[in-house]
Amino acid sequence: MAKGKYSNNRFVLVLYFLVPFAIVLLIKYGLSISDSSYQSIGEANSTEKSNSDSTEKINNLPDTIDYIFDVKPILSDRCYLCHGPDEGTREAGLRLDTQVGAFKAIEKDDLYKHVIVPGNPENSKLVYKITNTDLQQVMPPPSSNLTLSEYEKQVLIKWIEQGAEWKSHWSFVPTVKKELPKVTNEEWASNAVDRFIAKRLEKEGLKPSEEASKEQLIRRVYFDLTGLPPSIEDMDAFLNDETPNAYEKVVDKLLASKAYGERMAATWLDISRYADTHGYQDDLERVMWPWRDWVISAFNRNIPYNEFVKWQLAGDLIPNATPEQIVATAFNRNHKITQEGGVIDEEYRVEYVMDRANTTSKAIMGLTMECARCHDHKYDPISQKEFYGFYGFFNKVDEKGQIDYGEIPQPNIEITQKEIDETLAFINLPDSIKAIKLMVMKDNAPDRKTYILKRGQYDAPDEEVELGTPNFILKYSDSLPKNRLGLAHWLFDKDNALTARVAVNRMWQHIFGVGIVSTSDDFGNQGALPSHPELLDWLAVTFREEGWDMKKMYKRMVMSNTYKQTSKITPELLEVDPSNVLLARYSRSKLTAEMIRDNALAVSGLLVDKIGGPSVKPYQPPGLWAETTSGQGLTKYIPDTGENLYRRSLYTFWKRTVPPPSMMTFDAPTRDFCEVKRQKTSTPLQALVMLNDPQLIEAASHLAKKTLKDKTLSEDERVKLIFRKITSRFPTEVELDQLIQYVETVETDFENNSDINKTENTSKTEYAYTLLSSMIFNLDEAIIKG
Repeated sequence: MAKGKYSNNRFVLVLYFLVPFAIVLLIKYGLSISDSSYQSIGEANSTEKSNSDSTEKINNLPDTIDYIFDVKPILSDRCYLCHGPDEGTREAGLRLDTQVGAFKAIEKDDLYKHVIVPGNPENSKLVYKITNTDLQQVMPPPSSNLTLSEYEKQVLIKWIEQGAEWKSHWSFVPTVKKELPKVTNEEWASNAVDRFIAKRLEKEGLKPSEEASKEQLIRRVYFDLTGLPPSIEDMDAFLNDETPNAYEKVVDKLLASKAYGERMAATWLDISRYADTHGYQDDLERVMWPWRDWVISAFNRNIPYNEFVKWQLAGDLIPNATPEQIVATAFNRNHKITQEGGVIDEEYRVEYVMDRANTTSKAIMGLTMECARCHDHKYDPISQKEFYGFYGFFNKVDEKGQIDYGEIPQPNIEITQKEIDETLAFINLPDSIKAIKLMVMKDNAPDRKTYILKRGQYDAPDEEVELGTPNFILKYSDSLPKNRLGLAHWLFDKDNALTARVAVNRMWQHIFGVGIVSTSDDFGNQGALPSHPELLDWLAVTFREEGWDMKKMYKRMVMSNTYKQTSKITPELLEVDPSNVLLARYSRSKLTAEMIRDNALAVSGLLVDKIGGPSVKPYQPPGLWAETTSGQGLTKYIPDTGENLYRRSLYTFWKRTVPPPSMMTFDAPTRDFCEVKRQKTSTPLQALVMLNDPQLIEAASHLAKKTLKDKTLSEDERVKLIFRKITSRFPTEVELDQLIQYVETVETDFENNSDINKTENTSKTEYAYTLLSSMIFNLDEAIIKG
């Protein structure tokens, strides 16, 4: 009896909770049905606009559907997940990423069971699947959360109608230099670059933007070609020069300046993973700066790009190699090296060889070859065997995986003042240093064999391989020596489709902020398509035809009207092309980490204009090195004194485990590995650096004192001078009034505020102008190119 009563009570308790829950669900369901019958005006307009845009796009299908640019992006985004290169996720045994897989019959002797029947969409299973309204049949399936727009369906159907022509990946086919396009806006198209850009703009119904002001233009080109701001004298000379070639004279002057080599070297150091320490846990100091001196000198002397790369890859193998060519090979010794006890020597030696192979493929060919270390590349036609054939070129160096403390890794060369005087004049050896040893390349283990390493493990050798390169790029000629010099010649063969494209794309990225191929580190199947493919090929072929002349190519880019456009954006452009892919304007971009500090030093008068030499140690927050040290080597950061505090940021000492913190905050890479493209961020930490970095505070103080020393200047003139130095333009009348008012407010505050730390040597005027300079340094405009 008691048991039955207990069961009834429990049943009532369950109902007590279930009934209200059921009522809530019914109400919610009823409201959702009610709501679904209504649509807001905004939603209706949005739907109508979407339908209108879709219809307009369908009516504007390309005349000829291109597999690479029109079809492959759709298949890659919507189909490869289940029907792509990954066997683990592939369904129904169907591959759409290969020609064989896409065209094969699903069932034999049944035409309808072919996925793609060229010229016959009605019998193509692909068309049946993508147009099916049955949720059980349609592809992509609803469960994938992927859909095809009507436009994308029509692209696929039209491609099949036109014969479903399959093409190799765009970057793997030879470059073709097409005729310069004819454009309507002949007056604007000042050179070849402009013609290709104008043609695309006309196709999209857009017009280029107006030319930037002369103040903006000189600031932009100074930073792009030298990494430094124009002086007041430079700006005034350009503003007052009314000759037609005034701008060209500025460009020629910058290309001939020593600062040009320093600017270009800053980018190459990222690519080359340059550092002043070995890396890993103990991270002891190394001497690599003589190679950096060579890089600066090579850019300033305009050594052709093919020679610039060949010397770095294989300068030691050139017949009768000069000391300079041997120094250049330090490029491939910039990798990390461990000093930690207990490591397995061969494991780390293999890692160094891997690093050299990966750096070369990424920097010179724009390929992610490291993906084939453990297995065949899943996206690009690079087999594991081909990867290790390429790896083998760098596997002939007799080197240790683990070095002792204080040991200079072999092979190396000794450089004294005698060698510098005779053949290495570009090296700036201080009087306090008698000799230095520099790591270089040397194939002093010629008999070492190379094997495929199973799963990429150093201790799992498999099949022996010969030195070679990926065949899909270009077959390695039997006439070439099987060494790094042969590899260098192969890279610059006229039939190699990648080397020139990758080089000019990176130069374009340097000048315009984003490459024609935005993924400048990946020209493979997973990389971005070029925004202007014909322009990219025209530049690549021209670069090769003109003897790989880097200065000439940079001049062509900065002399274009495309480059000279204002960065102001109209509402129309913001809607049509927010990322500025079409280049109907100039892309506004932030100064690099080096430029931000160098700008402050230059405009304040603190910058020491000296080329080359050992790395220097400017200001850095105390204690950072001690926090990460293993107890060995570089345990305490001791800032330099005197002129070494004010050298260009290019020369800042680079410790791999603790890179310069301010530069890291402004997106400099760690230099652990090759980087061809820096991140672009805007963070609160960057604002804190601009406000509190001792170097910037000192620059503001020095600029204020220097300006106040000139007693002939009025208050208006002083404020204008500081503003112009930092931003490269005159302030408007409104801005000038506000800045003067700010100075007066700070002076009053100085007198009345007891919390301000006052010294006998600081006047209220000096204090006010220091804060004024600091405030202008913190304007967004002060860290933008223009």
